[in-house]
Amino acid sequence: MPTPLIAIVAARLASGRVRGWRRAGFGVPEPYVTAIRRAGGRALFLPPGDAAPPDELLEGFDGLLLAGGGDIDPPRYGEEAHSSVYGIERDRDDTEVALMQCALERGLPTLAICRGLQVLNVALGGTLHQHLPDLPGLIPHGTPVLDESVYHDIALTAGSRVAKACGTDVVTGRSHHHQAVDRLGAGLVVAGTSQDGVIEAIEPDALPGWVVAVQWHPEDTAPSDPAQQGLFEALVSQSS
Repeated sequence: MPTPLIAIVAARLASGRVRGWRRAGFGVPEPYVTAIRRAGGRALFLPPGDAAPPDELLEGFDGLLLAGGGDIDPPRYGEEAHSSVYGIERDRDDTEVALMQCALERGLPTLAICRGLQVLNVALGGTLHQHLPDLPGLIPHGTPVLDESVYHDIALTAGSRVAKACGTDVVTGRSHHHQAVDRLGAGLVVAGTSQDGVIEAIEPDALPGWVVAVQWHPEDTAPSDPAQQGLFEALVSQSS
């Protein structure tokens, strides 16, 4: 059986971001790639900004993974930018929203992580809380601009795709995000929340194919936590 090919959209790396590189580049954090490899898949990168139609970009791929990264440009979901917004890549927004919409139409297995969850929500008309520290009564969710993470439990909806992939209804996730789902996009349901009510997992209610989106970073703890690795196992299995 051929090895399932999983597309990952790369992030833009500014000049000087990589030591010894005088010019800008593109990259994907290694933990995503190794988690896919452990699951028996092969990760291939797509640079953002390609003018080709999304169905052409996804031609030959068996699955899609949307990784973490900077914030989505708020005007894309009808809001002005909060002062905390960082890391805007409009070409990546364009590419990932188009690929997500195409993947949903084609039923292409998709795992969306952190920023990727937000892309799914925005692609289907949803909105985001732009800065969680502005909301009262929340537990810490990490500080991405300082690369500060926290660990907290997430209660998953019994019988949901995400719960089946993780093999449990409660997981402990590594979290570093300052944004989260506000209004759900069309056709999406909540599949997991933290103890403060922040939405931590969403998935389509009735669309074809296997699509799971989580707000935490399962790739970080997948080497030692079977529940987190289970998400990548499910993606690759569904892509076979």
